[in-house]
Amino acid sequence: YVDPFGVTFENLQYGVIGEVKDPLIKDDEWADADKVRFPVEYLTLDTEAVNAFCRSTDKFVNMGVAVRPFERLQFLRGTENLFMDLADPCDEFLAFVEKLHKFYCEIVTIWARDTQIDAVTFMDDWGTQNSLLINPKTWVEIFKPMYKDYIDIAHKYGKKAFMHSDGNTLAIYPHLIELGLDAFNSQIFCIGVENLRQYAGKITFWGELDRQWILPTWTAEEVAGAVDQVYDTLWRNGGCIAQCEFGPGAKPENVIRCFERWNEK
Repeated sequence: YVDPFGVTFENLQYGVIGEVKDPLIKDDEWADADKVRFPVEYLTLDTEAVNAFCRSTDKFVNMGVAVRPFERLQFLRGTENLFMDLADPCDEFLAFVEKLHKFYCEIVTIWARDTQIDAVTFMDDWGTQNSLLINPKTWVEIFKPMYKDYIDIAHKYGKKAFMHSDGNTLAIYPHLIELGLDAFNSQIFCIGVENLRQYAGKITFWGELDRQWILPTWTAEEVAGAVDQVYDTLWRNGGCIAQCEFGPGAKPENVIRCFERWNEK
């Protein structure tokens, strides 16, 4: 699969994003960054069609383009090489990051300013099972200002700002709250639900019920108990979006029981 930036992914399983084995940017000084094609088509949005859809539904509508600076840099450079770039950034790398960020800001602005969606969305998978993939100080220096811009653009035009990130992202929770992020789709059981109690009422927890153990292996009533734990720990007259991922391995009856239990609350 070749994505709109010209990056080739090797897919071994249908429905899974695959991996980049041959990144476009190979030069350590980023001299070959001009190989990257920015998909300017994203800037010619059919706003009439989007707004017609928004008017046709009473559902909450999110933005339809994935804004993902950290992951995009991995796709273009390769994860290992990018980590080296972040540890010792050259001017060319920082210039490309700024160019990418400007492009994403244009996309977010068009969706927030010109459409009737309810929220702009952006994403980057930041966590391992136990911590961030990079030093939190580096995250604050390079990526926090990007997310601030996306959130500020959304709020400027009266939209909510939603973000997704897998893994243990506890280290960036206070920063995202500081920036005014409205909802964070994170793996709250990987992080530890109790560890997030301190942020209850300060941000909306957008899922998710654990898909590593709970959905594949627990009983339906244990699943109900997990929903109770989320509600009792994080719900503050709102502040939770009932969500779980019905992915490979999840028991259908557990997914059903998850939403049944939320409806009982």
